[in-house]
Amino acid sequence: MLNCAILDDYQGVATTLADWSPVRDRVALRTFRAGFATQDALVEAIAECEIVVMMRERTPFPAALLARLPKLKLLVTSGMRNASIDLAAAKARGITVCGTASGSEPPVELTWALILGLARRVVPEANALRAGGWQTSVGADLAGRRLGILGLGKIGTRVARIGQAFGMAVSAWSPNLTVERAAEAGVALAPSKADLLAGSDVVSIHLVLGERTRGLVDAAALALMQPHALLINTARAGLVDGPALQAALRDGRIGGAGLDVFETEPLPADSPWRSLPNLLALPHLGYVSEANYHTYFTEAVVDIQGFLDGAPVRVIG
Repeated sequence: MLNCAILDDYQGVATTLADWSPVRDRVALRTFRAGFATQDALVEAIAECEIVVMMRERTPFPAALLARLPKLKLLVTSGMRNASIDLAAAKARGITVCGTASGSEPPVELTWALILGLARRVVPEANALRAGGWQTSVGADLAGRRLGILGLGKIGTRVARIGQAFGMAVSAWSPNLTVERAAEAGVALAPSKADLLAGSDVVSIHLVLGERTRGLVDAAALALMQPHALLINTARAGLVDGPALQAALRDGRIGGAGLDVFETEPLPADSPWRSLPNLLALPHLGYVSEANYHTYFTEAVVDIQGFLDGAPVRVIG
């Protein structure tokens, strides 16, 4: 029997949303619902495991960690892209890294939950109603306003279509976006990032985090936004300068922000993100849905089965 650890199973559903019977006779499963405070604690928990199943980028696997796990032979991540795994170090140590499919619909839907929640002040009004109040604010309209999208990939394109369905004008910009690609999605190409930020009532970020995009929305970028504008980030925290956004929210320089991603996750109890005004924050739920989780864990079983049979599938790197 090989030992398999399933990490960061926050909801405790990893073994119920997939059929693990194809590998149960060859693999002993152990699930961990909480993260580990230190690398030492993680190593102690999984040192005897030949297989580890990880959820997105919740627990990083840098070279230093991989070096402390000599028994590890297979690392399975949800999705086919995971920047928190040192793929070169894994390859050098003979560790196979596999991934799974991941649907783009859940983060699209959550993006719009944040936009609508902010625009119509859903949380404050729901809280006021529970406290005995009734109609304490006036919501913002979306029809006739402009939605600006940073990053027009699969998710950004879907977000754009929904904005159009709400009657919004939609513009997009990214470092490599062309007029032709924007036209295919039926949106206007903003002349520059500055133009998009200055002219949009809602700005939604859907870029891949990399050297060119880290901190793309910084203090100078935020200063271009209109006082009523909303900023939405369901992509990666590193795309936005966190302290600069905190300051903009505290000072009321933008209308509000909807965030699903943070540099440190889970958030510390004393994090300022927990108490900022005009912020609708969620605990990184963008990809957390029944359909996605079913796909993740079902395909993780397939990856493990293939590895055991000598034919690993969906190999990354």
